Amino acid sequence: MQPPSRRTLLSLGLLALTAGPLTACTADRTGPAPEVTGPRPDPDAPVRLRAVAASDALLAGYDALPTPPDARAAGLRAENARYRAALAEGLPATAVPSPPVTATPTPTPAADGLAVLERRTAEAHLADLDAAGPSLARLLASVAAAHALHAAVLGAPAPPVTEQTGASPSAAPTATAGTAPVIGATAVVVAVLQNALGAEHAAVYGYGVVGARLPDDPQRTDARTAHAAHQAQRDTWQRLITSLGAAPTPAAGGYQLPFPVASAADATRLAAHLETRLTGVYADLVTVVPTPHRRTAALALRDCALRAHRWGAPDQPFPGISGPAPTATATAG
Repeated sequence: MQPPSRRTLLSLGLLALTAGPLTACTADRTGPAPEVTGPRPDPDAPVRLRAVAASDALLAGYDALPTPPDARAAGLRAENARYRAALAEGLPATAVPSPPVTATPTPTPAADGLAVLERRTAEAHLADLDAAGPSLARLLASVAAAHALHAAVLGAPAPPVTEQTGASPSAAPTATAGTAPVIGATAVVVAVLQNALGAEHAAVYGYGVVGARLPDDPQRTDARTAHAAHQAQRDTWQRLITSLGAAPTPAAGGYQLPFPVASAADATRLAAHLETRLTGVYADLVTVVPTPHRRTAALALRDCALRAHRWGAPDQPFPGISGPAPTATATAG
């Protein structure tokens, strides 16, 4: 896990001075102004404190299980405690309440109630994306995806269709691609969006291979659903890139697969690889994309993590920021 960013905030205050000796003294002063020392406020502190509070509520839910937790629940609680520690990193010890300690308070519903709490915590983190600095936003998106995975492990159904990625970025202004050079900060955003678009092109191609190697059963249906989701996400990034005045990079003629795909087992492995790779792409995108579109990138990260889990990939403790995955290579054709 990368350490959170440290942004600084310089506050300027105006002091009304009365006329008289104090004014004269100020006017006679020479030399540079004294340097302001001491800790500067962390603008991410309020977001971190809210994230810690949401984590504490979730941990309290685990501690309120009517019976001692089984190995699965104990493992999920331990992961949630790790997320709390990551979100609290950098906060003064006096500002952070003590973490909950496993106890036996009033019983609550077991797995179904915990799944609801996991979903609620994920949504709380997503709601604060635009208020966070880039590095903290990346962490919030990753931890939100992890809570969605926990909910899936606890048996919760997939998120509603309206919450799936692929929605059109309505906040994006329209523009004609190539009307002016893309420079400055916008060029950085476009470059990262082009990278996400390229990864989606590769995923769309890869799922064509996956579907061709699977028998006509529920797995093939899953592959078709994932293929359509990646096409929709691809279209979303194309529209956003166009709105920023750039031309979306077209798909390559073909893509070099990371390994031969000759069987149904190879196909499921490829699907898991594609989704895992994309979690890293979207974790990076959250740090750069304009804030109105952070949620879209974070939901894409979440959905890729959930699909990777469904295809049998090992769950990452911090989806998207646990380490780089191999990439597919485009080929001419």
